[in-house]
Amino acid sequence: MNVDWNGLAELMRRHEKFVLTTHVRPDADALGSQLGFAGLLRHLGKQVKIINASPVPPRLKFLDPEGECGQLGSGFSDESVLEADCHVILDTSSWVQLAELGKLFKKTRAVKVVVDHHASADDLKAIDFKDVTAEATGAMVFDLAESQGWPLTRVMAQALFSAIATDTGWFRFPSTTSATMRRIARLIDCGAEPAVLYGALYEQCTLGRTRLAGRCLSRMMIDSGGRLAWTYITLVDYRETGAEPTETDDLVNEGLRLAGVEAAYILIEQPNGNVKASLRSRSHLDVSAIAEQFGGGGHRQASGAMLPGPMSEAQVRVLNAMKTLFPT
Repeated sequence: MNVDWNGLAELMRRHEKFVLTTHVRPDADALGSQLGFAGLLRHLGKQVKIINASPVPPRLKFLDPEGECGQLGSGFSDESVLEADCHVILDTSSWVQLAELGKLFKKTRAVKVVVDHHASADDLKAIDFKDVTAEATGAMVFDLAESQGWPLTRVMAQALFSAIATDTGWFRFPSTTSATMRRIARLIDCGAEPAVLYGALYEQCTLGRTRLAGRCLSRMMIDSGGRLAWTYITLVDYRETGAEPTETDDLVNEGLRLAGVEAAYILIEQPNGNVKASLRSRSHLDVSAIAEQFGGGGHRQASGAMLPGPMSEAQVRVLNAMKTLFPT
């Protein structure tokens, strides 16, 4: 999909004060995209602040060695957001995923820009630069830099490599293409270290996370003739295993490791009583259509939604919806 990178570059040159933000509970693509984009703006001599609704998860702090990614209400006030003349929203097009920052954006006349690869979208009253065929928002930031001949520092390369690698399941997902690998090769040339990044991303599990994974796997259930797998996590599980809520990433993919399974999901109880559903699938199955039934969205093979609790009711609703992927 063609994106008007020259148009985005012109917007970046035209404005001076930027605030970058992303979705709540940021992942490596969200943070990597922000750090890469911030580096490009600084190359242009712009003032940049990265302000998110959520803190950087402990396991991803290595991506931000200078502590650039801040949190609203923790070092950054409302005024820090409102004084910018351009807001750049990366890796989401959803008001609800912006949380309190979304409310601030609605108050300001600053130009709003969205850079995102998700299909589902709200009307953010923004100038959209979207590519639903991109494997990661980090890939889009990389393409922007390449289109303009802008340099990438080692820190930027590490961040963008992590963004692409994680959103492609370390290049296992069907979204991985030859173009992906050309981007990766270029990022390595710019200083990205695959072995170091893999270790930081996937080989730093706490004992609590390992115990939580064991509990989660012990509950794995199979439905639809062995084609659907699912499991769940409750708040009690965190207390009893010593794991943190930020340590559930990638557990949903465990179901897809089972022979014959074509779709998998995990339900995670939230402190406010809601239940987060993370949905995954192989090949032709479109789980984004299921997520949209519950007010969520995402990609065909990786989507999510937030449902009201209790867990027992959410289990019934999501299971019934996911079973429709396998008509008898």
